[in-house]
Amino acid sequence: MSARPASAQPVAAPRSVKDLRLGESGTICCLKDPEMALKLLEMGCIPGTQVRLNSRAPLGCPITLVVGEAADYTLSLRVSEAATIMLKE
Repeated sequence: MSARPASAQPVAAPRSVKDLRLGESGTICCLKDPEMALKLLEMGCIPGTQVRLNSRAPLGCPITLVVGEAADYTLSLRVSEAATIMLKE
């Protein structure tokens, strides 16, 4: 028998930009790596900003993101950098 109450939902693992599928959007919640944070903030990856995965290179890296709700600009990132950008649930 399960010890978990029937109404309890499984907790979703935190998602990063790296986990987005092509065409999928998300809203930035926070930046996980303090050393990378300044660079990402300067590139416009600010908490509350919407991003959409636009493309992946044939070998998976780099990826391109459309940043901003009005498709303000396109940003190219390494997958390791994208993994530090956490999304709101």
